[in-house]
Amino acid sequence: MSAYKRRDFLKLTSLSALPLITSATMPTNTFAAEQAGLSKDSEAVYFINDGIFYRPEDFISKLQEINISNPIERDSYGEGGSIEKLLKKFIEITGKEAAVYLPTGTLANQLAISFLCGNNTKAFVQETSHVYRDEGDAAQTLFNKRLIPLAEGKAHFSLEELKAAIKYHKDGEAFIGEVGTVSIETPVRRCDNQAFPLEEIKKISAYCKEQGYKMHLDGARLHMATAFTNSTVKEYSTYFDTVYMCLYKYLGATGGAILCGDKVVIDQMHHLIKIHGGGIFTNWPSASIALHHLNNIDDVMEKIKVKSANLFNLFSQLKGIKIHQVTNGTNQFKVSIARGIDPVKLNTRLRGEHNIIFGLPREEGFVKIKVNPTLLRRGNQRIFDSFKEAIAFAKV
Repeated sequence: MSAYKRRDFLKLTSLSALPLITSATMPTNTFAAEQAGLSKDSEAVYFINDGIFYRPEDFISKLQEINISNPIERDSYGEGGSIEKLLKKFIEITGKEAAVYLPTGTLANQLAISFLCGNNTKAFVQETSHVYRDEGDAAQTLFNKRLIPLAEGKAHFSLEELKAAIKYHKDGEAFIGEVGTVSIETPVRRCDNQAFPLEEIKKISAYCKEQGYKMHLDGARLHMATAFTNSTVKEYSTYFDTVYMCLYKYLGATGGAILCGDKVVIDQMHHLIKIHGGGIFTNWPSASIALHHLNNIDDVMEKIKVKSANLFNLFSQLKGIKIHQVTNGTNQFKVSIARGIDPVKLNTRLRGEHNIIFGLPREEGFVKIKVNPTLLRRGNQRIFDSFKEAIAFAKV
């Protein structure tokens, strides 16, 4: 698994944000006109992130647009106003009884796992998961829970692996701390956004119900999993007691998270959020942007899936680059660049002449690309023509 970090990559490509989706008609198919007409960040096609990251001016403009069509209402500490509308929408799409707003996904994950564990100490997780690798050992240091990692370096574990790990810890410990929760992340960022196979989730969920173990879903990128596995958020949610979903990875917010679950669980979260410093006075900017995109996210994701498949079919005609599918993949792909092409010149040409942000090879030699709503800004033929010209320019 590459140790290359997203933040390092963003610095390398001089990016601070992904822009707003627009359906504006683009100029005619000449490279000179394209360079002049596609100078705006909000018109760029990005291959380096999961969703929409607005620049400040675009964020403000979008808020004004939303406010004109549907006046934004202020919330108070995550209740009422636009937040209430957003929470109702998440309750609808997950099928859960209740939902609550939190400032970060880390807090959502940690509070959910801790609460579901109760007095039990063990929580089983993927070794590659955000909960285990990217949340500062919060489960151990703040919540006195013991995270037990499974499937080192892989995106998912099997029911058999889970059973074996539970048996190993029960049989080999003098003072047994009971199992409380099984946490699953899907897709997994550290594994090229691979999805945890839904069929395996079903088996694990049935087993956990039999044993009385609770289950938490880190669904920060869940809409990607649903699109590429032909499922729904509601179906995934049925297999878990709590579900966390991110507001900024593909819904355009500046931050924030939603945790959904049974009312008896969510009702306890308001106090827990407060005592852990998560009470934010007003959250309407992120709530209104997220709600706007949430209303059509499934349609957008389906269009991205179809459009990218057609685009990569076109790319098969290009000499110099090759697209590789990822096992159990969602929106991330690997691209190999032929030796006769300078990847720096290719990346610079795509950015400077065609307003396409592509990226550079990582340690393992591939350019890792992601498809997202910015792909819908331009026709596939024009994107293909842009790559064809840039590849010719970058030959050495």
